[in-house]
Amino acid sequence: MKREIPLLIAGIVGSVLVIQYFIPHTPFSTLNDVFSDWFSIIQATAIWLGALNLIKVAGDKVYKRQKDWQYAAVVIVCFLLMVAVGFFFSGGRRFLDANTPFTWLYDNVYNPLVAMMFALLAFFVGSASYRAFRARNKEATILLLAAFFVMLGRVPLGDVLTSWLPQWMHMSNIASWIMNVPNLAGQRAIMIGIALGIVSTSLRMILGIERSYLGGE
Repeated sequence: MKREIPLLIAGIVGSVLVIQYFIPHTPFSTLNDVFSDWFSIIQATAIWLGALNLIKVAGDKVYKRQKDWQYAAVVIVCFLLMVAVGFFFSGGRRFLDANTPFTWLYDNVYNPLVAMMFALLAFFVGSASYRAFRARNKEATILLLAAFFVMLGRVPLGDVLTSWLPQWMHMSNIASWIMNVPNLAGQRAIMIGIALGIVSTSLRMILGIERSYLGGE
C-alpha cells in the first residue's frame, strides 16, 4: 500500500486536471480548485522542508569541518539573519512592505549579489562559446557565422559597416532575420518536443507506468 496509494492519488489528480479542460463543470471544476489549493499548501511546506534540509546539510558540513565549510557557515548565518529580520524587525506579515529592514537587505545585498553572479556567468558563456564556435565542420561553421552576424548586428558598428549596402542587407536587419526566422523555428521545434515529452511523461505517471518519483525504482 505504500506505493499503491501514491499511485492512486497521482492517477486521480492527473486525470481530473486533464478532464476539467474538456469538461469545465462540476464536479471537475470544483475538484480542480481543491487540488490547486492543496498544491499551494504542499509547495509552502516543501519550501520549509527545503530550507531545513539546507540548514541540516550546511550544519553537518560545518560540524565535520569538511572542505569549504566556511561557506556553509556563511549560508547558515545569512539564512538565520534574513529569517530573524523578516519575523522580528519588519512587522511580521508586512515584511515585504517598502522601507522595511527585510526589503532593504533584499534590495541592497541580495540583488547586487545576484547581479554579480550573472555577470560572472558571462565569462563562462564566453569561454564555452569559444570552444563551441570553432569551425571544425559544416554545422560549427554555420553556428559561428550566425553568432558573428547576430553579435555584430546588435551593436551600432554593424550598421555603420554596412550602411553603403541596401536596407535589407544592413547588419541589424540580418541579425533580426536570423533571430526571427531560423532561430525561432528551432525554438518552436524544441518547444514542441518538450511538450510531447511532458505529455508522454504525464500519461505514464497517470497510468502508473512511471514510478521513479516514488523512489527506489
